[in-house]
Amino acid sequence: MASSRLAPVVVAACFAAALAAAAGPARAHHVGIYVPRDNEISANFKQLKFSLLAGKFDVAARLFETGALKRELRARAAVLPSGLETRIGAALRARDARAAETGLMLFFAALVRELAIEADDRLADARAPAAARVARANKFLEAIWRYYNLVDFAVSERDPKAAAAVRLAFDDAESAARRTPPAPDRMREPLQRIARVLDDVVTTRRDT
Repeated sequence: MASSRLAPVVVAACFAAALAAAAGPARAHHVGIYVPRDNEISANFKQLKFSLLAGKFDVAARLFETGALKRELRARAAVLPSGLETRIGAALRARDARAAETGLMLFFAALVRELAIEADDRLADARAPAAARVARANKFLEAIWRYYNLVDFAVSERDPKAAAAVRLAFDDAESAARRTPPAPDRMREPLQRIARVLDDVVTTRRDT
């Protein structure tokens, strides 16, 4: 995709749609409707998005430099694309909303990938009772949806098949989590799918 900046009206339209997905009313998917609760990272992201939508790039850059999102990015630098922090900061300073959105998408895609891998590892630990493993995995599913929901629009715009695959895998994981008796092994495959799909997004979707 071309890396040239979008005209202001196009940028505004893109971010309006993205904010509707990230900060709007409850989202429906195959297994129900709910709004993931914010934490410091997701709240910081939404502040960034609102600032970009308003064309307040200086505010967005300050929110990025001082916020929880950058702290988490640094804490997970080992599993993120090289130079991602620098890339996002440079895009904000250059007032390039599209490039900033792509960088943030890559961060959250990588974060969700790592959460899916960790959830799968917990489910594989047969030392814990099945019910306890499923309960722990459900906490990871909540975090996965909280973060993926923020960038679903950006992923969908760049790779619709990947976005659909992540949503379907999430639905499958939730369906498996509700099985009686608890069946941790059935949750593993959809979590592995989420990790694979998002790994591909992180490693190949570098366009702005």
